[in-house]
Amino acid sequence: MNRCNFYGGKKYEGFGHYYSETGNTEKLARAIYDYIDFDKDLKPVQDVDNPAGYDIIFYGFPVHAHSVPSKAVDLIKQLPEGQNVAFFSTHGSLRGGQLPKQAFEHAISLATKAKILGHFGSRGQVNQKVIEALLKSPEHKAWGEEAQSALGHPDEHDLADAKTFAAEIIAKARR
Repeated sequence: MNRCNFYGGKKYEGFGHYYSETGNTEKLARAIYDYIDFDKDLKPVQDVDNPAGYDIIFYGFPVHAHSVPSKAVDLIKQLPEGQNVAFFSTHGSLRGGQLPKQAFEHAISLATKAKILGHFGSRGQVNQKVIEALLKSPEHKAWGEEAQSALGHPDEHDLADAKTFAAEIIAKARR
């Protein structure tokens, strides 16, 4: 682990939590983790006992039906008072789309005590079986077609954007 001292010599610590079903969100988590140059941990949500004790937490999840997946909700609710947190997600939608925006709003509403420093969304390849089911459903066909275009994401550009996001969040936390 690398160490980065600031805030008058205080050791800064970061923690990356992620929930990933397809590996997309884990790719973003690892890109952020690799960028961070101070003491850090990276764990899937199911391996996290207590989210307290870190200067900053990067919390990642896939967008499910415009919200945070149920397996990721409990840990967000446990974020301690004043905890610096930044959310990141993967989704099959176009960047800036309504579904990821609603998912971030959902995450923020769950983290009632935390200090939200920002959020970042990246396209992520959607499971082909999910796409096939969406394309068969008249009310979800348009979304299924949009999700098909996420093939190959997150790509190297998405991972570079995740690192830029991490840099911005760390700078904000250090102020």
